[in-house]
Amino acid sequence: MEGISLDATSIFPSLSDVLYQELRSTISGDTYRRGDPSFLDYARMFNGDVKVNAMAVVCPLDALDVSQVILFCRKHSISASVKAGGYGTAGWAVGGDIIIDLYKIADIDIEPPAADGSFTSIRDMPALGSKGKVKAGPPLLDRSDAATSSKRRREDDNELSYDLASATVSDFLHPGGSSAPFADRPPATRRKLEFAAPTLEIPQMSTYPATSSSSQNFSTTLLSSNSLGSSIPVLSNLLVSNIPSMDGVTTDLALPSPLPDTSSKSPPCLSSLDDPFSYLDDTSNKTAPPVASTSRLAQSMPNALFATPSFLESSTNILTYAMPIYSHAFMTFGAGKRQKEIDQFSAANPLEAMSLAGGRGAVPYHVPSAAHPVGSAIMILGGFGFLGRLHGLSSDNLVEAEVVLADGQIILVNHNEHPDLWWALRGAGPAFGIVTRYKARAYPVPVVFAGNLIYRFHRATAPSLIKHFRDCVKGAPRELYANVLLTAGPAGQDSLVVIQMCYVGPKVKGQEFLQAISSWDGERCLLNEVDEKSFLHQQDSVAQVLRGKAGNKWFIRSALISSLPDNIVNKTVLQFADTPVGCTWLFELAGGALVDFEDNCIPKAQRQASFTVAALHQWDIGFQDPRCVHSAEEWIAETLAPVTLGGPLPSFLGRQEPPGRVIACYGENWARLCEVKKKYDPDNFFRNSFWPLNAEGEIIEPEEHEPQHIEF
Repeated sequence: MEGISLDATSIFPSLSDVLYQELRSTISGDTYRRGDPSFLDYARMFNGDVKVNAMAVVCPLDALDVSQVILFCRKHSISASVKAGGYGTAGWAVGGDIIIDLYKIADIDIEPPAADGSFTSIRDMPALGSKGKVKAGPPLLDRSDAATSSKRRREDDNELSYDLASATVSDFLHPGGSSAPFADRPPATRRKLEFAAPTLEIPQMSTYPATSSSSQNFSTTLLSSNSLGSSIPVLSNLLVSNIPSMDGVTTDLALPSPLPDTSSKSPPCLSSLDDPFSYLDDTSNKTAPPVASTSRLAQSMPNALFATPSFLESSTNILTYAMPIYSHAFMTFGAGKRQKEIDQFSAANPLEAMSLAGGRGAVPYHVPSAAHPVGSAIMILGGFGFLGRLHGLSSDNLVEAEVVLADGQIILVNHNEHPDLWWALRGAGPAFGIVTRYKARAYPVPVVFAGNLIYRFHRATAPSLIKHFRDCVKGAPRELYANVLLTAGPAGQDSLVVIQMCYVGPKVKGQEFLQAISSWDGERCLLNEVDEKSFLHQQDSVAQVLRGKAGNKWFIRSALISSLPDNIVNKTVLQFADTPVGCTWLFELAGGALVDFEDNCIPKAQRQASFTVAALHQWDIGFQDPRCVHSAEEWIAETLAPVTLGGPLPSFLGRQEPPGRVIACYGENWARLCEVKKKYDPDNFFRNSFWPLNAEGEIIEPEEHEPQHIEF
């Protein structure tokens, strides 16, 4: 690797001036080499336990920039890794000599489906600022705007606070401070979110049918008055208000009168002196700024605060009772968008709907994803969250992707183009190419009935609570997501059992499930804050309870299990009682729509699991306790072994994963996956990923394709 030398001030290699200037000249985005004051800002991971040996970070503006970086790396025999959010705990994103940080590829748009269910191809999406007058291939992003965006990595953005999920839970867990994952970090310069202006002139565009091999019918896009039968309440007492329509004509808008509160919520029962997690208090609460809306519909409505919990209780709340016109929409977004930013855009840009009184309404459409915080790679690694049982995994809802291959080619991948790569991309994507833009289905979510039930953890009663939860959710409808998690406090302080439920629909439909789950009387419920809320804020709920912090050490292990028998529950509780602070064990109800999709590399056997389980461990960077790792390994590999189905969902793969567990993620599809790998990446250029084989197809150990950890 000519042109590479040791940095005079460190043991790390760095690019020579010649190579640095060559790299800078090949792309329009920014380049930071080691020693630059901004280098570590861009190289930082959410997991603080990752050692970064990279020589430089590049921030491409589009697929063309990414292609040029790949060609540069190949020319000089330099390895590359790809960062799209920085939440992966294994550190593959920063394992290369050159880190390709995609955060500036951040364009986003939403479109309703055409009458036949088709969508506009990414190749025909108009460039930012073009107002639809010209057809645009790559690049889509406005280079001049992107080049002047934030100079700091966005892991530090305090605008992504997770306290918004529930003020009640925030006060309960942190009566004196914030539970935001980044609360201990100094404020960062925020990158202004840039959105395309509404297009007024539409060019002739090619469209693609929204094909799928699943049993779901995506070609029916217009919803009839009874097609959302179980999701929309029927009300007779409606208020009527006038709002201007998008064409300037005043239209009647039906607004509901508030329903009586029939829930049996328990008030918070702990004072600040009793708070079991007061040791985690950091700083005062931060209020996230609103996301600008490009929706003329949203702007036309009075007080259209679609992203605030108080909106659901206001007299302008049309979300609960508006009927979506479309069964789904299509969201196009750059790989630099994190899921929370996508959800913020969805909330701020609802699509037109019909109220039950016949007036105009609006409903936000959301892409199925894991809960916050995750990056865009969740779209090509599985991705299971609150909408998963109703609509499938994130990768199941991808309909097209712009991909840069290992030889620098830029291609579009979809059902019709490169079908073999399309099959592999959705579930194993990082090993096959760099996705720069995604197009995915998004679904109407007017409101969710969701929240937390919190109990103290006692080893004597916790088994009964978990079994009660298991029995309550057996046979649940697809609209219901539910999990139970155990989260550990420090020695001498209480651990908690938290049940989270999310019914995709209003309270009147979800109340029966809350009543069943909350009927357990083995312990006093410390907090029941389940209520109607926006989906945006529900997406924050897991991060709020986990109280995750950037810079902590992280270790994750996961599995898919076929059942949850009593003996497994009993052993789990006994083991968890001895875990150190910062350990969280999770059981998520699986099933539902996951079994409908068989046209990608995630096998049928994994999709038939009853529960996903995960050990999510974090601890302070200076804390030393081998149980932080060993307890997770023992629980997943030994206690759960009798009911485990292959490997975990690929999105849960973590550091130091045994090759056998990675291969087991794909089960019967592994051999076919290897054939596709040979075709599209024969020399394993994308080796800084979960892929457990070398260029010769031989199994390699994790340390051969994973960066070092500061202390393991």
